[in-house]
Amino acid sequence: MKTNRNYLLACMVAMVISLISCETTPNEEEPPVATGENRYIIASTPMASDGVADYLLTAESLTEGTVSTLGNGVEQDGTYRYYVTHNNKFFSMLYGQGNPGAVTTYELDVNGSLVKKSDFQSETVQAFGPMNDDIVMVKISRGDEPMASWYRLDTEQLQIVDDGQWNQEEIANNGERAFFSWVTQVGDKLFAPYFSIKACCNDTFGTSYPDSAYIAVFDYPSMELNTVIKDNRTSFIGRYFLSGLEVDELGDAYAFSSSIATSNGEMTSTLPSAITRIKKGELAFDESYYFNVEELADDYYITAKTYAGNGKFIVIMREEKGAYSTGNRFGIADVYNKTFTWVSGAPTEDEIVSVTTNNYSTQNGMAYIGITTETGSWVYEFDAIAATATQGLKVEGGRITAISHLEPAE
Repeated sequence: MKTNRNYLLACMVAMVISLISCETTPNEEEPPVATGENRYIIASTPMASDGVADYLLTAESLTEGTVSTLGNGVEQDGTYRYYVTHNNKFFSMLYGQGNPGAVTTYELDVNGSLVKKSDFQSETVQAFGPMNDDIVMVKISRGDEPMASWYRLDTEQLQIVDDGQWNQEEIANNGERAFFSWVTQVGDKLFAPYFSIKACCNDTFGTSYPDSAYIAVFDYPSMELNTVIKDNRTSFIGRYFLSGLEVDELGDAYAFSSSIATSNGEMTSTLPSAITRIKKGELAFDESYYFNVEELADDYYITAKTYAGNGKFIVIMREEKGAYSTGNRFGIADVYNKTFTWVSGAPTEDEIVSVTTNNYSTQNGMAYIGITTETGSWVYEFDAIAATATQGLKVEGGRITAISHLEPAE
């Protein structure tokens, strides 16, 4: 009986404790819980009319669900915006088409919302990219003066802390001008691939050197020209407003050429769309490495790329060459093994209206690319190992223009 009495007493005590722990104070609201969850940032342009600004949307997943521009998102100021994420901050840059631009900076709060941290006027730039804790921005001249202006944006102070100029004609040193396609950090140097363009004759982006690739290498942070490296196995690297250089986990840089140089409006490149390499620590192209992608891709050429890690790139391809054409077919270019595989599961070439070139990758074989068709816009998950694409997050009311990722600010 003693054992039973003790057992009953223990049960009664447990019931009282349970009731006390479940009791809440009347009319007292529970405090909000800070989730501290990461968010994906999707830039989307509403389809309702032309000349409208992007909206920045946030999503918890890229593989499922729906987000909409209708009554949601952070509207951007200005029609043409370009984006870069660095040091866990999202930078939105206005392309002013010759007029002053702007740089708007966002962070993610603990509730998963975008918070504006700064917004200031700047020059409109045509090339930009992360370098150490900075973002380097370059305004490139096509006018009478052959001077490109560079600006160093400190991502901690959120302001421009240094600026200067480069002489584009002196860099090209061939009677033409260096027009930078992008800027990329490679080791402790700033690499700026460029296409050589005529300085006269009203031949927009035309060149007398269609079968040469150039990279200007600058010391950092002095921004002094260190050297110019050249390769005659491909045409120029990258495209207008599009990066053609990527650094892998080993520190090697891979350079992509679309082979779309022109003269007086006519395609003049005779070389195929291919990939070359600059090995870690070197300031010269690796003469032992050359990857002819066009030969393996049924004569399609590369228009853009997203690195998925371990030497595998998701490349956006097109059959008919054009200086500003958007790719509409996807492949996997393995730069380590020099193999190419077409991707299955993506919309067909005829279905695709647009494809994002500013994409998010985990660099473990997976990458996320926005595809807009006549029936809508989705984020597709690309598996670079299996060479497959799977439809994921639906974006209603808009055409996807960029995909990124942020963690809550500390």
